Formats: sequence, structure tokens, C-alpha cells
Amino acid sequence: MKDQLKNFWRVPYPVFAVLLVIGLAVSTMALRANNQHMIQLRSVAYEADKAGSGVEEALDNLRGYVYAHMNTNLASGGNAIKPPIQLQYTYERLKAAEDAKAQAANSKIYTDAQEYCQAKIPASVSGSARVPCVSEYVTSHGVQVKEVPAGLYQFDFLSPAWSPDLAGWGLVFTILMFALAVASFIKQRLVAT
Repeated sequence: MKDQLKNFWRVPYPVFAVLLVIGLAVSTMALRANNQHMIQLRSVAYEADKAGSGVEEALDNLRGYVYAHMNTNLASGGNAIKPPIQLQYTYERLKAAEDAKAQAANSKIYTDAQEYCQAKIPASVSGSARVPCVSEYVTSHGVQVKEVPAGLYQFDFLSPAWSPDLAGWGLVFTILMFALAVASFIKQRLVAT
């Protein structure tokens, strides 16, 4: 075993340097492939949002991929929007539903206000006297339009710093080859002097 270890250190550092360059190339291509696949999955999520169907499945696919692969950060650049996934069409559908609910509730309140004010103010009094009563009733009982919770249409998934895929293992290999190249270079220079 000791002889094998001694022979290992006799491997010239250029061999480690070549392996370092190969590892670096593989890691770079794998990291780029991870990012490109994330971009495709994000586009599928946006298309599903626009179509109004399959949004959850597309988001689950994107979430699973981002959580399992490095270099899949959804935000790009320093001035990227936060959170990076904002489903515009989902928001518009949810907002329209909330508006419709509020409008229906407010319509019922207006009818209730008219009945309340007719009972409160006798019919012998002119209708204009009921207007402030109706206005006050609607103001005090009116339904406010609820804001759509951001968690229903905004998403941010965090990619890991390291993942056990080709990119991750390629980086481990590259770092190991760098360390061995440096150690071999130093050992051979020290032995030569």
C-alpha cells in the first residue's frame, strides 16, 4: 500500500492539471444544463398559468427540479423581480373571483339597506330622506374586496449549494484534481531542489 501511495505522488502534476481542465469542462456543461432545464420548466409553468390548467403540476415539476439541482436559481441578475415566479393569469383569475364575490355581497347589502331604511323611515316621508340612511347603511355594512394572498400566485424556490448530480460530483472531482495538482506540483518542486 505504501508503495502504491509513493507511486501515486510520482504522477506528474500536468496529468492532474489535464484532469482538472476536464473536470472543469464537465462541471460547467452540467451546471449550464441544469440552468437550461430549469428555464424550460419555468416556461412550462408560465404557459400552464396562461392556459389556466395544469399549473399545480407544472409548479411541482419546477419545484422538485430546483430543490434537487444546483445552479437553478430562479432569479437572474441584481435587479430581478422578487419573488421570481409570479403567475399573472392566476392572479387575475383569483382577483376576478374575489371581485365577483364582493360585488354579489354588496348588491345584497344594498337591497338590505333599502328594506332597513323603508322600515325605519315611513313611506309618507319623501324618498330623498331615505338616501342618507341607505348610504350610511351601505357604508357601515359594505364588503371590502379582499386582497389575493401572495402565496397563491407568487413563488420562490431555492436551489441547493451542492447537489449529488453530474454538476455536483463534477465540482467535487474538479476541486480534488486542483488540490492534487497543487500538491503534486509542490512535491515535485521540493524534491527537485
